[in-house]
Amino acid sequence: MSAQPSWEREGRDWPNREHSRFVQAAGLRWHVQVMGQGPVLLLVHGTAAATHSWRGLAPILARDFTVVAPDMPGHGFTSVAPTRMLSLPGMAAALRALLEAGRWQPQVAVGHSAGAATLLRLALDGAIHPDAIVSINGALMPIGREASDFFSGAARLLAGIPFVPRLFAWGAANSGVAARLLRDTGSRLDERGVEYYARLLRHSGHVAAALGMMAHWDLRPLLLDLPRLRPALLLVVGARDRAVPPADAGRVKAILPSAGIVTVPETGHLTHEERPEEVARIILDAAEGHRAAA
Repeated sequence: MSAQPSWEREGRDWPNREHSRFVQAAGLRWHVQVMGQGPVLLLVHGTAAATHSWRGLAPILARDFTVVAPDMPGHGFTSVAPTRMLSLPGMAAALRALLEAGRWQPQVAVGHSAGAATLLRLALDGAIHPDAIVSINGALMPIGREASDFFSGAARLLAGIPFVPRLFAWGAANSGVAARLLRDTGSRLDERGVEYYARLLRHSGHVAAALGMMAHWDLRPLLLDLPRLRPALLLVVGARDRAVPPADAGRVKAILPSAGIVTVPETGHLTHEERPEEVARIILDAAEGHRAAA
């Protein structure tokens, strides 16, 4: 099995494939999906995911926006990233280069899990100026200093051992592994949704990028900067999320009181995949509400 998924093989029937293109930026060959017309709406997936994560949501949003959805560095069909790029500042800088290459300046930015943290870093650094940022089960809070140090250290150790990603990918050749991992997040996906994750997890390069992000992710500087965030922030929370505690949204709001919170019942960490129509309404309402207020 190759280190990276092949567009000709794993991507042969990739969701929304007709909207895919490949763009050179930050020394990487990016897989990006662009669809629709209107103001730009940026979608940024989380760790270990790719553009398939937006398969149901993106076409709905494309009725009102030009939707731009990249595979992040080392994920999906975007080329392998150097280790320095897998930190939060590194991911943000790489994404900034991609947006500049495509001349995309988002009016609305939507991020899932670690993707939400990446968008906040971009906005705080002045790289993007959206009216609103929507965080879907955003991984924005450290899990506790001691635990965070332990898990990041363990991930750094595992990511640095060459055979570990290959071993994990070998085990994930059985789609049952992906199904169990997804169930552990509190989400319930159909068989097709599970298969897209399984395709990616069979490749050591994709696994190594996910481990590398875990190893180099430090949210503490982001939280220190968060009170000066200018775009409106909406926190969408899956009530059954087992990956990011739903209570974390309240902790974020304590730091940024202007943030709004919307809870989607009976959904886990992959709320946008389980309920794309409902999440689309939430995003569109947030965008329309900001325009009305302005």
